[in-house]
Amino acid sequence: MSSLWALFSKYFLHLNTALGDLINTYHSWTLLLIFAVIFCETGLVVTPFLPGDSLLFAAGTFAGQGSLPIFWLWLVLFLAPVCGDSANYWIGRFVGPRVLKGEKTRFLNKEHLQRAHAFYEKYGGISVAIGRFMPIIRTFVPFVAGIGRMRYPRFLAYSIGGTLAWVSILVFAGYFFGQQPFVQKHFEIVILAIIVISLIPSVVGYLQHRREMKKNSAAMRDVAVSPEPSEGGE
Repeated sequence: MSSLWALFSKYFLHLNTALGDLINTYHSWTLLLIFAVIFCETGLVVTPFLPGDSLLFAAGTFAGQGSLPIFWLWLVLFLAPVCGDSANYWIGRFVGPRVLKGEKTRFLNKEHLQRAHAFYEKYGGISVAIGRFMPIIRTFVPFVAGIGRMRYPRFLAYSIGGTLAWVSILVFAGYFFGQQPFVQKHFEIVILAIIVISLIPSVVGYLQHRREMKKNSAAMRDVAVSPEPSEGGE
């Protein structure tokens, strides 16, 4: 448990230190590493735990310091989730039905998949754009959209729209506010706040999903135990 906390602290809470070390070592090549992390966080259903919102904010902070070129950073962070979404969509379209039929999946959290499916069923195509702001959900919604055979041009339009808003808000928030003395002094607290705030919609959705499942289970039990109506007035 302590090793997991140390890993979380190093690469999530102290993301500025980890990212700063990467920039000092790899310079502009760090953009490729950032692309890979965001692509995997968005495009592979087995890596929803990778940093998303916090990484965008931290990268924007370093761009504000002049350590990363803001234009290329924004472009890389725009292309990564759009490409990740598309890859996830096509994986879901061709592989997803077999995954849903299987009872056990070694590397895939079926509960996360069910929550994303419920979210997609509730909001339809717009869930691709809305889900961009929700960790875990944004990893699974493109997969579910592929399973549901949503038209790709429509999916891509929602993906681009959601990505434009997500990347621009977080990167430029880091770019403009990351230089403030309070943010620099309490960077770990700011990153933790971003993680917590971004998780709130997912937590609320999870609780609602659990409540609905309990209601459905209770209704099924009531139907199972209810006596059959008598025939012919006997």
